[in-house]
Amino acid sequence: MSVNRQAARSASTRAKLVRAARTLFARHGYAAVGTEQIVRRAGVTRGALYHHFATKEDLFLAVYEQVEHDLTARLVSLVSEAASPLEALRIGIRTFLDACRTPEMQRIVLVDAPAVLGWERWREIAQQNGLGLTEGVLNAAVEAGEIAPIAVTPLAHMLGGALDEAALLVVNDPDQTDTVAATLERLLDGLRPR
Repeated sequence: MSVNRQAARSASTRAKLVRAARTLFARHGYAAVGTEQIVRRAGVTRGALYHHFATKEDLFLAVYEQVEHDLTARLVSLVSEAASPLEALRIGIRTFLDACRTPEMQRIVLVDAPAVLGWERWREIAQQNGLGLTEGVLNAAVEAGEIAPIAVTPLAHMLGGALDEAALLVVNDPDQTDTVAATLERLLDGLRPR
């Protein structure tokens, strides 16, 4: 077998494992899913699982990183079409909160990731994905005069914290999504120049 074909086969096996685990973790949670369920759903052997991931936690990490990456890519696509940076922030808030209503985000990102990976690792990955996007849009909003000049990095961290808390509110009461989004938008309005 050629090296390219072997690499493609390996990548395909890894993708099957991540896809199967992602579905199972979202549906049942990390603790309730065994590796045997994952390999059966993926249609691969246990040896293939351990060839790609030393532990179930390593597989969970790959799943979590993929979920975060997918959400960030979706956000980038949506906010890049916004009429203004402030509008991009509003779109980003609503898209993030809507995503938090899905079992995948609720279970994998908000419940299991902090417990399985630890709070510091969970935050580090979330920041690698969303923080840079938030900072970029906030910088653009300052440059466009839509928000008053401000230290953007601390603001991005604070907005991220507010979004995390807002996500938990939405998880506990999905009917409050619009109210929570409107409240965050009011916070943004408070940043406008006076």
